[in-house]
Amino acid sequence: MRHRIPLPRQLNDAFSVADAAARGVGRGRRDAADLDRPFHGVRALRAPETLTEKVACYLPRLRPGQRFGARTALHLWGLPAPWRWHPADPLDIVVDTSAMPPRAHGTRGMRLAETKAETWAIARAPLVDPLAATFQCAADLTVTQAVVLLDALITTADNYPGRHVRWPVITVEDIAQRLESWGRFAGCATIRRALPHVRPGVESPKETETRLLIVSAKLPEPVVQHEVRLDGILIARVDLAYPHLRIAFEYEGDGHRTDREQWRRDIRRQRDLEDLGWIVIRLTQSDLAVPAPFLARARRAVASRG
Repeated sequence: MRHRIPLPRQLNDAFSVADAAARGVGRGRRDAADLDRPFHGVRALRAPETLTEKVACYLPRLRPGQRFGARTALHLWGLPAPWRWHPADPLDIVVDTSAMPPRAHGTRGMRLAETKAETWAIARAPLVDPLAATFQCAADLTVTQAVVLLDALITTADNYPGRHVRWPVITVEDIAQRLESWGRFAGCATIRRALPHVRPGVESPKETETRLLIVSAKLPEPVVQHEVRLDGILIARVDLAYPHLRIAFEYEGDGHRTDREQWRRDIRRQRDLEDLGWIVIRLTQSDLAVPAPFLARARRAVASRG
């Protein structure tokens, strides 16, 4: 078996052909079959399988003033984008309005005035701030999807799903001000329609979807993350609630089913709430997909409380 010449330690897992040549790596070695070619002029020790790996592979090609934006930035921030990432997806590269967007295979270039977005860095990758990324994707969002993203942006909950990166603190006022400063852009009407429905304190995308579903059915808007207390002692914090009617809505994700301790806590909490006279309506993704039975139960619960 033929042994490959080791690469210089100074090279990262992904490197440019030019950098390899500068470190004395000959053409035969940098074009060897054991190296992947994720982008023109770039070599990698292995083919990228995650977005972070694919972004790292593009970094050797990234020019000053370029940054990741739009869908790529949303995924890097860990926000609940409505699209799943796939290895074949292009990387969204943002440049200033005075620059030429990249046209390399595997990228999608776009222009954005430098002053319209702050620049942050995740794993050495420069990217636009999460609100700017959301605005860049606005044209492809429904109002519900926009509310989900904006709810996620303003939440301070550390347990929000996918929040592996702490994004900057953003308020509803910040969104409104940025919307005003951006002026007209593709999808701005969607953001404007979504903004009145944004609520602080949300702890999951499905919680937002459930709230919007309830409101769309002409039922009263429930309170987000309501705390139920007895003699000052916290009994439970429920996803959504009608406190004056003592009706609680709890979305159950797969984690509630597969985590044994979580499942046991859920049962104890439901019993505690019911002992205090609460009606607890639990729902899953199936109820969001086919909502009629869930909504009928919600209406019956409201009617039973007058």
